[in-house]
Amino acid sequence: QARLVESGGGLVQPGGSLRLSCAASGFTFTMYTMSWHRQAPGKERELVATIPSRSSKPNYADSVKGRFTISRDNAKNTVYLQMNSLKPEDTAVYYCNGNLRNTNYWGQGTQVTVSS
Repeated sequence: QARLVESGGGLVQPGGSLRLSCAASGFTFTMYTMSWHRQAPGKERELVATIPSRSSKPNYADSVKGRFTISRDNAKNTVYLQMNSLKPEDTAVYYCNGNLRNTNYWGQGTQVTVSS
């Protein structure tokens, strides 16, 4: 049974940093493109960052370029999102996704709140 479990969310002041983790199990992690999405209250879920299964470069939403870094450790079946210079508008529930063709797996989400 496929499972994605996010962790690392919390409350941080503007300008601060957080590192999110997503532990995968129950599927062949190395074959899947992994991504982070977020959903703020009253808004649609949006794509934040994507990292392919192989050595292709990650992609980022314009709103997080230069501040967020996505990475993966295939030995640990884990994908990370390092978030620096956080802004109040980054406040959202952050979700991990694994995609291979028509198959999508989602985690339960982790709350990130940026506030002074």
